[in-house]
Amino acid sequence: MARSSTDFKAVILAGGSGERFWPLSTSERPKQFLRVFGGESLIRQSVTRLLGLVGFDDVYVVTSRDLVAATRRELSEIPPENIIGEPMRRDTGAAVALGVGAAGRTQKTVVGFFPSDQMVTDAKEFRRVVGRAVDLAAKGRRIATIGIRPTFPATGFGYVDPKSGRFVEKPDRRTASSYLKKGYLWNAGMFIASAATFRAAFLAHAPHLIPLAEGSASARSRDAYERLPRISFDFAIMEKLGGVDVVPGDFGWDDVGSFAAFDTYFPHDSRGNVREGPCTVVESDSNICVARSARISLLGVKNLVVVTTPDAVLVADKSRISEMKKLFRR
Repeated sequence: MARSSTDFKAVILAGGSGERFWPLSTSERPKQFLRVFGGESLIRQSVTRLLGLVGFDDVYVVTSRDLVAATRRELSEIPPENIIGEPMRRDTGAAVALGVGAAGRTQKTVVGFFPSDQMVTDAKEFRRVVGRAVDLAAKGRRIATIGIRPTFPATGFGYVDPKSGRFVEKPDRRTASSYLKKGYLWNAGMFIASAATFRAAFLAHAPHLIPLAEGSASARSRDAYERLPRISFDFAIMEKLGGVDVVPGDFGWDDVGSFAAFDTYFPHDSRGNVREGPCTVVESDSNICVARSARISLLGVKNLVVVTTPDAVLVADKSRISEMKKLFRR
């Protein structure tokens, strides 16, 4: 899709903490830098698939201050001043406000927010869908969001009702099944609106974030950030709006949220094992084996995730890899 005449800026939200793919990812090198899925790092893929709608000069990245240098090295085509570091994590509410302040040069500028750590297999269709959302945002006064057509009743995603534009939180399995029957879509965390629309939403529902959304330099200081609550953009804004424009998307989206993604993107042996690196697997079934340092040898085990790096070893039950954050609470 060719770039439209609309003044459009894309903001990549890259505040990952490195927990879900530990030890492959760490707080110093979180998930968005992984070059495991699709060849390029996830954050570079996030930028590459937007090209055509925007150029490198129109891409911004909001990350943590500690990751600014690494992000600039990874995305050297982006102007260094467009890569902005938060002094501390305050969730996506503050990150979106900061992005609006940086990219929303005029009130009519359309600003789109996109996660840095997702997969898309059909980039052309992705650009078509995003382009439609940009057009809606330029003409209207509502936030547009991309709703992903569900392929199963996921309990790990939020949902959006395309008819009412109402957001709902992560459901249990029975509720998720009912959402699919009602035509609800997955909330992929992509939000697009004019700078004026974003600022009006912050003023109405999260006025403490207005200084960031207006580009105040003092609002970016560590002292100012320490006073901000930790709150997601969904909670701070989206769930409080009377409605949003929902653009359905079906472009091979995957949030690659856990090691389960290896089952999707890597080949399996005859017993259902995924092996990446020096792995010996004997009389074992349905394991994920990722050897980045020491060789892994599996004998007579099932449904494990085993990962080695130069610094750490992970052994986990595959059915519990969505609980990785528990390892970091001790």
